[in-house]
Amino acid sequence: MGEPLMLATWTTGQAANAAGWPHLVAPDGGAIDAVEHACRNAEADPQNMTVGYGGRPDAAGEVTLDASIMVSPARCGSVCFVRRFMHPVSIARLVMDRSPHVLLAGDGAERFALAHGLEPADLLTNAARQAWQAWLATRGAAAVGTPQANIEEAPAAAAPAAEAAHVVEAAEAAEAAEADHDTIGVLARDAGGRLAGACSTSGMAFNAPGRVGDSPIIGHGLYVDPDRGAAVATGHGELVMGVCGTFLAVERMGQGASPAEAAAEVVRRIADAYDLAENDQVGIITLAPDGAWSSAALRRGFRVAVRTPDRDELAEPHTVLLT
Repeated sequence: MGEPLMLATWTTGQAANAAGWPHLVAPDGGAIDAVEHACRNAEADPQNMTVGYGGRPDAAGEVTLDASIMVSPARCGSVCFVRRFMHPVSIARLVMDRSPHVLLAGDGAERFALAHGLEPADLLTNAARQAWQAWLATRGAAAVGTPQANIEEAPAAAAPAAEAAHVVEAAEAAEAAEADHDTIGVLARDAGGRLAGACSTSGMAFNAPGRVGDSPIIGHGLYVDPDRGAAVATGHGELVMGVCGTFLAVERMGQGASPAEAAAEVVRRIADAYDLAENDQVGIITLAPDGAWSSAALRRGFRVAVRTPDRDELAEPHTVLLT
């Protein structure tokens, strides 16, 4: 049925692929186990400030997590606005495997996680708190239109100005080095030809409390159809949501488009639909049932982590729309 394959978004995808690979090739494993464990790796990494533990908080200083996982239209699960559990991808898998639902949100998702034996965790690291305090000190209340009085319950006191400036500079340097993104997205195909996908995020840094992006929405941040293919997206979620990006890609592959054609069409559709800002970025990975794959991005900076039995490297997207 072909060799095993894992594809993940951004440079952090290499570590995620490494964590998922043993599950992809294990006799009792497969694609669904691989994508879950790949996302769990990113979720547990405090240095990854876009996913899970250590993710940058919203404008109110609270870390909120979203995730989805999928093997087919009839078998998928997702959660959003999770605040007390490190591994939303595993809650999403429980929703898929042990409930009749697709999406659980907020307190309901957390009660479901507790009922299935998952342990709560504190998600806000010191580094993430300092980044939020620095943002708040320099632009926060004015940027979100939030009266300062409404933030008096925020965690810890504001960082000293010098420390705040340092944190802001470090955060901006990191963003410049790898564009503007907020997701770990993973696709896998196992030796039996089975496809699976998952994605996990802490959302856009310092977004309005309650904002949910594309990652937990089936057909937006992730879509898998075993007969048509799979796609996962990353970047500015609202751009993806407006065109139902991953469903569009998979549907196009089902109509005969190659993975490269399908990925390119998504970014072209986004560019046609929106007046894009200079820092707007979307990356998408597409995977056909036969194992052929491709990728596209609005701008340079997006990379795909590729893992096969003979390959473990970062690849540039096959299409970059805007230069």
